[in-house]
Amino acid sequence: MRDRLTDALYGLGWSAVRRLPEPVAVGLGRRIADTTWKRRGASVLRLESNLARVVPDATPERLAQLSKAGMRSYMRYWMESFRLPSWGRDRIGSGVEVKDIHLVVNGLASGRGVILALPHLANWDLAGAWVTTHLGVPFATVAERLKPETLYDRFVAYREGLGMEVVPHSGGSAFGTLARRLRSGGLICLVADRDLSSSGVEVKFFGETARMPAGPALLAQQTGALLLPATLWYEDSMMRGRVYPPVEVPGSGSRAEKTSDMTQALADVFATGIAEHPEDWHMLQRLWLADLDPQREQREQE
Repeated sequence: MRDRLTDALYGLGWSAVRRLPEPVAVGLGRRIADTTWKRRGASVLRLESNLARVVPDATPERLAQLSKAGMRSYMRYWMESFRLPSWGRDRIGSGVEVKDIHLVVNGLASGRGVILALPHLANWDLAGAWVTTHLGVPFATVAERLKPETLYDRFVAYREGLGMEVVPHSGGSAFGTLARRLRSGGLICLVADRDLSSSGVEVKFFGETARMPAGPALLAQQTGALLLPATLWYEDSMMRGRVYPPVEVPGSGSRAEKTSDMTQALADVFATGIAEHPEDWHMLQRLWLADLDPQREQREQE
């Protein structure tokens, strides 16, 4: 029953919210965000705990302000996503501006293939729609399998409607499919600040140990594709972004050592973007190992 209700609510969002006038949708999203924030549920408290790592000198009052702004940013993501299928090319283009996008364009022109890796900042789906409509470049991405299956199907249909090829994270050969796209000179985009497997790479992230996916670094090593970090943020009515110079494959070391170094380099860029715009980081889940395994921190200190 809970799964069916969840699926129905998302379906209502895509069918009803997209028909609302934009100012009404914006106001609705803000009211939902503020109501959720005031209830101080588990997701809000987790967001606040995560932000405490990002802004370690923040007072309780400042953390509360950040978490409230964070919930508004998170709900803005959803309201935009529900409405995005009805937006035309001009509407998408007028709301997005990305600095140093030439790094992507030049990388694709070289025929090497490009991996864009980014954290959960602002609206990665809107950024993807901008890539397909304004660069005219289709790309592949990975989606977490959601429950119920009908909800996963909704997300796949939504993203495919925006011009993306969606590869399931589990239940198939995601790595092989992405590698083939890169070897043919294509583009893949991966949200890469939270590991969804048991094979992630440990990195230092805001001074503590977290685990991030090895996939971007491994794909770059195996295919020769460029690995480009990117960050996004909201600025009034615009969403802005920046593409950073490529993370190079180290010239020496084992495969595991290279993967560790490259994933740490990604984490460092992500940390820079998140620290600049902490309110736009939509991390409402446990991320640091001390939160995933509280006993681990105690063992390391003994």
